[in-house]
Amino acid sequence: MAQKPNLELWPIGNCQVSGLIDDTGALVWGCVPRVDGDPVFSALLNDEQRDAGIWRFELEGQNKSSQAYIRNTPILVTTLEAEDGSAVEVLDFCPRYERSGRMYRPVSYARIVRPISGHPRIKMVLKPTKNYGAGLAETTNGTNHIRYLAGGTALRLSTDAPVGYIMEGRTFRIESDTHFFLGPDEPFVGNLRETVRSMEQATRKYWQKWVRMLAIPLEWQEEVIRCAITLKLCQHEETGAIVAALTTSIPEAAHSERNWDYRYCWIRDSYYTIQALNRLGALDVMEKYLGYLRNIVDGARGGQIQPLYSVMGESELDETTASYMAGYRGMGPVRRGNAAYKQIQHDCYGQIVLPSAQGFFDQRLLRPADDTDFASLEEVGEMAWNMHDQPDAGLWEFRTREEVHTYSAVMSWAACDRLSNVAEHLGKTDRAQLWRERADRIAATIEEKAWKQTGDTGHYGASFESDYLDASLLQMVELRFLSPENERFQQTFAAVEEHLRRGDHMLRYAAEDDFGAPETAFNVCTFWLIEALHLAGRSDEARTLFETMLSHTTQSGLLSEDLDYETGELWGNFPQTYSLVGVINCAGLLSKPWSEVR
Repeated sequence: MAQKPNLELWPIGNCQVSGLIDDTGALVWGCVPRVDGDPVFSALLNDEQRDAGIWRFELEGQNKSSQAYIRNTPILVTTLEAEDGSAVEVLDFCPRYERSGRMYRPVSYARIVRPISGHPRIKMVLKPTKNYGAGLAETTNGTNHIRYLAGGTALRLSTDAPVGYIMEGRTFRIESDTHFFLGPDEPFVGNLRETVRSMEQATRKYWQKWVRMLAIPLEWQEEVIRCAITLKLCQHEETGAIVAALTTSIPEAAHSERNWDYRYCWIRDSYYTIQALNRLGALDVMEKYLGYLRNIVDGARGGQIQPLYSVMGESELDETTASYMAGYRGMGPVRRGNAAYKQIQHDCYGQIVLPSAQGFFDQRLLRPADDTDFASLEEVGEMAWNMHDQPDAGLWEFRTREEVHTYSAVMSWAACDRLSNVAEHLGKTDRAQLWRERADRIAATIEEKAWKQTGDTGHYGASFESDYLDASLLQMVELRFLSPENERFQQTFAAVEEHLRRGDHMLRYAAEDDFGAPETAFNVCTFWLIEALHLAGRSDEARTLFETMLSHTTQSGLLSEDLDYETGELWGNFPQTYSLVGVINCAGLLSKPWSEVR
């Protein structure tokens, strides 16, 4: 019987393409020619139908499998074992290393199958789909290759395995290392065996050197490293854009129809990703992303910034459904595009200014920000100032209502506050004063409109118009709008914890939205709770809760967006950048210092 799809997935990638390998070693999700392209590997969203959109190796008599990444890399090793003791290793990676003065990151997947015991016999199943599951890719073949015509993309499998066996679906003995390179439709140059091995070694060296440059906490090093590598895989390096997740349409809860396409660059999510990676010293990701932001700001020409864009900066992301795909466990719809691009979300102005501000202070950058950049950033600040008290869809992207959301107003305050800091640093005294006055006026508005007094106590509301709570209020300290000791923050934290905490987990909000009441916890909100507990002096409780969250990660050490707080099952798109950011930030906050062991 076909395996039920699950989120025990292992990402591979090279910042051009990515793939998700399931716990049987099958490549079940991957899009070409980039993360938001056609899913030629689509089995993850084909319910229990395992013979379309998949690349797997079937070991004859198989009864066991195990997996692990090569240390400090996204190179995956899957061990398949059979009842008779025979076994193979499948090594998966996407090539990434410097070559001829630039980064080599082709639209390709490489796999090496290595016999490790007995006399293993395997069958290879490679059936890419085209046009979002509308059909299988047509094939042609030569002596040492097979071509797959996947819609607008043609891929070529070059291999030293018998092509006839593969084409006919036959089982054959693996007697030596066997190599598979699925890439551009062009002849493979060089000795396949030696070249693929060389690619793997160069890719391994690249990633291990990248990790070596990270400034990680003493505790939870493996968890932080894995999250950092995966966050980098979520960047489309060509433009610098960072996607919210590698998948589309994994439901936030069973049969909820809360299925969204996250293969796009949300200004908000990217801000949190950059913030976390900066804390680790991964400036290469930030530098690329700042270049992407500059293009977005240029394109807006002083006008409204959208909440999200494509990785190429495309602004129109029309939302449609892929009718040929059944969905994760048959829970459609499968969505392509995201209508949230049409929404008004005023927090995005602050989330552009905050990471951009570092460019004026950080002497390590290859391309420091200058006066021209400040002028462009001031245009973004003007939007923050003009919109700080105007209704929007909020960071949770409500589709049927708008209010003046407190989080958006605080982000607008942060934009003005940081612009004042930058102006002062640049010696622009008049501009520094202007932005400081605006920040103060926004702060006064928030205190007047967002605070909800009830008898002797009160709390900030999620919006100016209503007194319901949402977890984003905990970010008021992170954004430096309030100090942890502030009485109003303490009262708000107490109210948020009382109303939104569910055991060891946190809802983003409890009020009904466009789809009814939320059914799952939102993982990043649980990490915000952990941060707030630590700041409130409840550090032992914060550490215990953090360890609990880590116990919910997949075998690959990662998290999706949501979690069933009763069963512990993961839901939502995977891997979710928000959730990985939470792991990194909390580990840095809670870890013992390096001085304890040095």
